[in-house]
Parts: sequence; C-alpha cells; structure tokens
Amino acid sequence: MRRNAGLFVAISLLSGFGSGAMSLVAGIWILDLTGSTSLAALAGLCVYAPVLAGPWLGGLLDRASRRPLVVAVNLTLAAVLLSLLTVRGPGQTWLIFAVSCAYGLSYVLIDAGETALLPAALSPTELGDVNGWRSSAQEGMKLVAPLVGAGLYGWRGGHPVVVVSAAMPVLVAVLYAAVRLRRTPPDLPTERRHGFRAGLAVLAGQPAPRRTVALAAVAIAMSGFTTAANYAIVTTMLGLPSTFLGVLVSAQGAGSVVGGLVVGRLLARWSPVTVGVAGTTLFAVSCLVRCLPWWPGAVAASVIAGVGLPWGLVAAVTAVQTNTPTALLGRVAGTANTAMFGPVALAIPLGSAAAHLGARPTFVVAAATCLVCAVRTAMRRGRHDTPTTTTSPAGVVGPPVGPQSEDGRGRESLRAAAGGPARRR
Repeated sequence: MRRNAGLFVAISLLSGFGSGAMSLVAGIWILDLTGSTSLAALAGLCVYAPVLAGPWLGGLLDRASRRPLVVAVNLTLAAVLLSLLTVRGPGQTWLIFAVSCAYGLSYVLIDAGETALLPAALSPTELGDVNGWRSSAQEGMKLVAPLVGAGLYGWRGGHPVVVVSAAMPVLVAVLYAAVRLRRTPPDLPTERRHGFRAGLAVLAGQPAPRRTVALAAVAIAMSGFTTAANYAIVTTMLGLPSTFLGVLVSAQGAGSVVGGLVVGRLLARWSPVTVGVAGTTLFAVSCLVRCLPWWPGAVAASVIAGVGLPWGLVAAVTAVQTNTPTALLGRVAGTANTAMFGPVALAIPLGSAAAHLGARPTFVVAAATCLVCAVRTAMRRGRHDTPTTTTSPAGVVGPPVGPQSEDGRGRESLRAAAGGPARRR
C-alpha cells in the first residue's frame, strides 16, 4: 500500500507541474498573439467550464474500466497538447482555446477517476493521509510550475512549454499502469444503474458526503467571491502595488502545503464533517483578518485560508470515497466535483460586482456565509455522523448500513439509485 501511496503522490506532482505551467502560459500566449486581455482571460474559463458536466463525465468511469480510461485520457491529452506546436500566429489562437477546453475535460475525468481508484488501491485508514499528501503536492506545484512555465516561455516561447507539459501526462499514464489495484467487485449490479441521478441520489442520501461537499462548495465559492476584493484591499486600503498579490498567493500556497500535510492526521482522529467545519471556519476567519488595514495581517490571512480550504476539500473527497458504493463512485465523484467547483463560475462575477460597494463588506459577507454554514452543520451533527464504513472481504469500502445511517435513509437511497435492492456480485 505504501508503494501505491507513493505512486499517487508522484502522479499529483507530475500532473500538477504540467497543468500549472501550461495554465499560465496559455493566457500569456493568447495575450501576445492578440493583444487582448479579455481573450487571454477566456482561456481560464475554457478550463473551468467542463466541470459543469462532471456528473455525466463521471458516469463514463462507471461504465468502463477506470484505470484504462484514465490512462487513455492522459495519453490523449498529451497528443492534443502537441498540436500547439503548429501555433505560429494569431490565426491559430483558436487552437489554444481548444486545448484549454481539452485540459478542462481531462481535469474532470482524471479527478473523478483518481477519486474512484484510490479506494481500490489503498486501505480505508490511508485515504485521509494520501488525499492530504496529494493536496500538498498539487499546491506545491502551483508555487513552482507557473514560474518555470513563464521562464521557459520568456526564453524560447510557447513551444518548449508545450513539450514539457505534454511529457507529464505520458509519465502519469505510466505511473497509473504501475499502481496495484485490489480486485473489487461492484457494489451494485451494473444493469440497474440509471444515469447521473444515481450518483446524485447517493451523494444527497449520505450525511457525511452531503455535508462535507456542501461545506467545501461554500468555502470554495467564497474564495472566488472575494477575488476582486483582494485586489482592492491591496491597492486601495493597503496602498501597495498590485504585485504584492504575488506575495499573498505564495503565502496561501505555503499554507495549503501545510494544511494538506496535517489534514490526514485530523481525519484519523475526527470525522470528515468535523474537519470540514473546521476548514470552513478557518476560511471565514481569514476573511475577517483580511479586513485589517495591516499588510502582515493580509499575509497571515492568506496562510490561514491556505490551510482551511484544503481541509474542507480533502474532508469532502475522503467522505465521498468512504461512503459510496464502488460501482457508483465515478459519477458520485464527478457530481461532487461539480457541486464544489461549479459555483465559482457564478461567485467570481458576483464578487466583482460586490467589490464596487467596498472590499470590507465583501469579505464580511463571505465570512458570515461560511460561519453560518459551519455553525448549522455543526448543530445538525448527530452521534451517528462519525464515518462508519463497511468493508467486504475483498476490501471494498461501502456506505453505512441500517442504523448507522442518518434517519435510516442511507441504504434506501442506494436502492433507489440502483433501481432495486442492493446486492454484491
């Protein structure tokens, strides 16, 4: 199992490096080719838009062999990236947008695929730690990869960045092939699954995944809601150059690395719901601290936010992995990703409009929203919310059964999702 844990962390490092380098360079490349900042910003929208199709894309992982599909997605992404070697002028700008969309599709499939594969590669007790390590690896690459990508682009243009970024998915595919998976029979008969609603029913019917995903969605949405206010705080209230935002981003990245390393131990001691409440509360505190007219406070707030956001995200992912039937894990993971990251598309423009009323009110609204959700979740927690999983002799992690589920709806929701009584093959 330790071998598999190391492989998944390496996969996160390599994929994080490739995507981190290319995500920054795509926008810079479009800006240089067209001179339009609006078009450059659209590259990021192309990457995030496919997350709205998460429930349907996740369903592909339930209808096919998951590891071969994830390997194929990585190899296809490498081939698509190499098409950027043909970009020579403004006439090929559309190709950069197309590749950005392909990146977004691959993110959804690969994220859901990893979430579905991890329970078959690791023991339940290892999931929290490995999810935390993967989060730290990804956040660490966000600090390094954009600098490397920008340096390569400034030195030789976009083509060297394309080659390096295309090599990463190939290496990742090799590592996926090296992972040792247990033979895990599906929890539900494949012929009885009906569309993405099955994944939504399981996610909504299990208390721990439902609550942790909701908490993560609120915190992530509020992080997008405060994006414009961050600019206003730095340039208006603190009177600092906009480049100081780089310091804040680095501080948040450092906090995320630390948060990812710690969250596994927290999940070993407390339930995912408790860790999710703590993470959302920390993000709310960071919003309030950022209202202080003091630049060290802004740096401290960034570190706190960096710790809190991964706690909420890792808690949600772990809750999904340990409370979902194996046969539905792909679409449930895809649905959870959509629920957590989809609201950002609406929160960012709303935050931009709210920032015109003042940066501090925007942060106060974000903090109040997070605190209300955290308090409501904490108050609703019962003694049966502590994650209790059932494990088959083959090591398949399943949902709580009977009285271990909140108000007895856990098993019924699974039966409704499958279209009949749950059984194992």
